[in-house]
Amino acid sequence: MLIRIPQVLTPEQVREAREALARAEWVDGAVTAGFQSALVKRNSQVPEDSPAAVEVGRMIKAALAKNPLFLSAALPARVFPPLFNRYEAGQGFGNHVDNAIRQTRGGERVRTDVSATLFLSAPEEYDGGELVIDDTYGTHSVKLPAGDMILYPSTSLHRVQPVTRGARIASFFWIQSLVRGDAERALLFDLDMAIVRLREQVGENDALLSLTNVYHNLLRRWSIP
Repeated sequence: MLIRIPQVLTPEQVREAREALARAEWVDGAVTAGFQSALVKRNSQVPEDSPAAVEVGRMIKAALAKNPLFLSAALPARVFPPLFNRYEAGQGFGNHVDNAIRQTRGGERVRTDVSATLFLSAPEEYDGGELVIDDTYGTHSVKLPAGDMILYPSTSLHRVQPVTRGARIASFFWIQSLVRGDAERALLFDLDMAIVRLREQVGENDALLSLTNVYHNLLRRWSIP
């Protein structure tokens, strides 16, 4: 399930994030890559313990905590602290799958059920740099406005096309979901969105209450302690 989350950050928040990251130290992105990924990864990153990364990461997590679409799609149990990367001309990231388990600086282990990319550069700032995701329904190319985010299953084969002009700056991180399976999350998301639309159209009624009951009983059945 690929879900676009528009305007996770406001234009003002994007500006603040970009200014903070512009003052940060950038290092070789291979420092956070596994063995296979390091062979095809060409970019730079802000170190995880950088004050800029911590500051902007807190801003992103606070915005996510108030975003109903993100909460419905990801059903987050844990959110890995956001990381930040930059692709300049000639840089890209070949086909890879994200590591199943990531460990935070504090030692907490996070199972990567859902991957997230939050774009901080506007599309007109760079050429290339599309996030390309392969799944059972084909190949999807993603390049979003600054402040928008894409969610996709961490099991997906994906890549970042080489940048040919400018610089692509983004935040990336992972979510351990209350519901491990992507198929189950997709069903719950569709059901939740249908309930929201029905509530807007007809208001509360007994049928809507029954659907809400079904949603929560499925979530109870599929959620992981």
